[in-house]
Amino acid sequence: MGLIAIGDIHGCAASLDALLDRLGPTSDDHLVFIGDYIDRGPDSRGVIERLLKLRDEVQCTFLRGNHEALMLGYFNEGAFNLWRINGGLSTMHSYVDGSSEIEFPDAHIEFVRETKMHYETDDFFFVHAGLQPNLTIAENLEESNEKVFLWERAHLEAPEYAWEKTVVCGHTPRPKPINKEKLLMIDTGCVYHMQPEMGTLTAVHLPEREFVSVDYTG
Repeated sequence: MGLIAIGDIHGCAASLDALLDRLGPTSDDHLVFIGDYIDRGPDSRGVIERLLKLRDEVQCTFLRGNHEALMLGYFNEGAFNLWRINGGLSTMHSYVDGSSEIEFPDAHIEFVRETKMHYETDDFFFVHAGLQPNLTIAENLEESNEKVFLWERAHLEAPEYAWEKTVVCGHTPRPKPINKEKLLMIDTGCVYHMQPEMGTLTAVHLPEREFVSVDYTG
């Protein structure tokens, strides 16, 4: 079985299709999506539609990103302002129907609600943002701090890690993946294609650490 992690998509549906075309996943593969499927990009609805179809063809694990958490805050509590300033308007726009009403299909809401906070194999721990670098993975899990799983960034500049295995994450866009013994960071800023050196969607084959990237195409 091929294990492949895929970085932050942020509504870039055409880029997702281009990356999947490059990867050519089969029923023997397992795709782990690192979260942030929505917001800022042109077609968040299209991204979720594609992922719903993909999970019928390939084994998929969908992690929750901070943007899915913001969307759930809107669904659960009507918390709109924080989501709005973090790209929620672009997501809402993608769900406007023919009568200019915003309509979220039940299957899409269920998809977001069912996203996981983390996923683990013998050799890798997958989470959207990262973990506290001074704590072991077990200690991070014992604290079970959703803010850490969804928003953490301290690990990116940490000189060393207390983790028992390699953590694979996204959340913080960088021009190139970070590839360290205990850290793989694969958000290469697809949606930020207007910024210098940004604008690719990245996946990584594991355990080989073979990176595959495509340029932003929408």
